[in-house]
Amino acid sequence: MLCLALVLLEVSSVNPTPPPPRSITVTGDAEVKVAPNLVVLSLSVETTEKTVAKAKAANDQRMARTLDVLKKVGIAPKDLQTDRVTIDPVRDSGSYSKPEPDGYVVRKALVVTLREPAQFEAVLTAVLEAGTNRVDDIEFRTTELRPLRDQARALALKAAKEKATAMAGELGMKVGKPQAINEQPTWWGMGGMRARMGGMAQNVMQDRGGGEASDTFAVGQIAVKAQVSVTFDLE
Repeated sequence: MLCLALVLLEVSSVNPTPPPPRSITVTGDAEVKVAPNLVVLSLSVETTEKTVAKAKAANDQRMARTLDVLKKVGIAPKDLQTDRVTIDPVRDSGSYSKPEPDGYVVRKALVVTLREPAQFEAVLTAVLEAGTNRVDDIEFRTTELRPLRDQARALALKAAKEKATAMAGELGMKVGKPQAINEQPTWWGMGGMRARMGGMAQNVMQDRGGGEASDTFAVGQIAVKAQVSVTFDLE
């Protein structure tokens, strides 16, 4: 028994348990800004009449004028898309027990892509004068999103390595090779410029007397962000 114990002791001393690997995991963040070169407008024409036929006819007239004026200001057909059409009954307060509704509201939505952001003021004025009475959304975009994401990702990786190096240096250690790299979901935007004018849109134009386009539109910049998580060896 004593001999067996000595053999086990000797084997254990020859093959000790290796220490756990030393590593550090950090995140890196980066942001790249660029002026947008596209503006996407979501517009709607909303009409209410006693019958579906009248509501649709009124809506068709307004939408036809809107499409016509957009073509006249130079918007290509490929940049105009009907997004949705809805028809809903309308009931006045206190008339919900009636079998027939008091009228119908027809809404037709149109998405307009402006490839020249400087057109925004003129286009918005033109469509409101033509009969569009809802501005549901304004979104800024860029056609250079892919290279900007690549640039932001590269900067985020650089930031992660710099952070790991600084943290390890404070403890008298050095950063080695990366063990794992993960990219977090990213987003881009301007903090969300959104314009919802609803039924007030036409009234605004009437108050301006059909007004002329004014310089009240600021394009600003799009922020393209990236975040990565990297695990490095420690030496």
